[in-house]
Amino acid sequence: MIAFDGTSFIWNDNLYKSDIVMSAIRPYVNAMGKTVAKHIQETMKEDGTRDIKVNPEPYMRFLLEEPNPLMPWQKFMEWMATCLKINNHAFAVIQRDENGFPVAMYPINATMATAEYDSGGNLYIKFYTYKGQTYKFAYTDLIHLRGDMTGGDFWGGSKAEQLLPLMEKLDTIDRGIIKAIKNSAVIKWLLKYVTPQRPEDLEASAKKFAEQFLGTSNGFGVAAVDSKAEAQQVQPTDFVPNAAHTDRTVSRLYAALNTNAKIVTSSYTENDWIAFYEAQVEPDVIQTGVQLSLKLFSRKKRSYGNKIMLESANLATASMATKLQLKEMVDRGAMTPNEWRAVLNYAPVPGGDVPIRRLDTAAVTESEGKK
Repeated sequence: MIAFDGTSFIWNDNLYKSDIVMSAIRPYVNAMGKTVAKHIQETMKEDGTRDIKVNPEPYMRFLLEEPNPLMPWQKFMEWMATCLKINNHAFAVIQRDENGFPVAMYPINATMATAEYDSGGNLYIKFYTYKGQTYKFAYTDLIHLRGDMTGGDFWGGSKAEQLLPLMEKLDTIDRGIIKAIKNSAVIKWLLKYVTPQRPEDLEASAKKFAEQFLGTSNGFGVAAVDSKAEAQQVQPTDFVPNAAHTDRTVSRLYAALNTNAKIVTSSYTENDWIAFYEAQVEPDVIQTGVQLSLKLFSRKKRSYGNKIMLESANLATASMATKLQLKEMVDRGAMTPNEWRAVLNYAPVPGGDVPIRRLDTAAVTESEGKK
């Protein structure tokens, strides 16, 4: 169970064993894995314009492409997204070299974490692993993604407390269906008596009914019972739980995970996906970029305009008509040709990273100078 005491939490990995939970969070996890992290260096020039450089430092570009030797960025982000969606928490520790530069990021798989402060007021997080090992890291060396902030000032409330009762109900229904299938293969008729009967009389009556009327010895093909009992033929559906209960429970589970059947089954429209992305994916994309900026760069480097931004291919699910309309963005210099080609899943072309502009959409200053 999930336990909160204001300073610690424990997550239950039984949630990962549910096919419904995994199918519900998979679209979100895949969307987070499609993001591309970039190091942006933005400085202001004397004329008031901005000088923007993308991935100016090789060490940072390599770190964002391959956070650690075991996983590229996509799998790193999918791991973090899965933990965040289920636990409302996701941790990754930053490994630094002797000069303090980050060289790797490793997701942390633990059963419990506690917050501790030293005498100087510095925050540390102590992790307990499945093998009984413990690790303690400075909070400044941890990428920490948080979900619903309902568990106190630091810890967020886990979804397990809401999901486990729904999963238990679904498990009960599934076991009922399995039992129904077994019973339907064994029980064919049901004798209902209008008066109370002793157990031995019920057993004897059932045996007599089976011998006399379900066999072929009587030769008539007709069964008869007296007024004390009513014989009903049992259908397989008589044992199956009401499907509406299952549908309502699954819908509640989807709602708890902030998704719906269209997103889970990939039958969504363009607007359905945009609504899901803006409500569920985009906030965590922004949070991840902020956390990476805070933990990978010192305050001094951030003052020089260094930050991490995550780009997401949200338009990849747009209709072809919408993608073609983006040509107007290219004509006005808002998108480069290669950015447009990426939306269309085309490879970049030489010179495609330079913004272009139609002659009738020239900059205001240029237009005024030609008058």
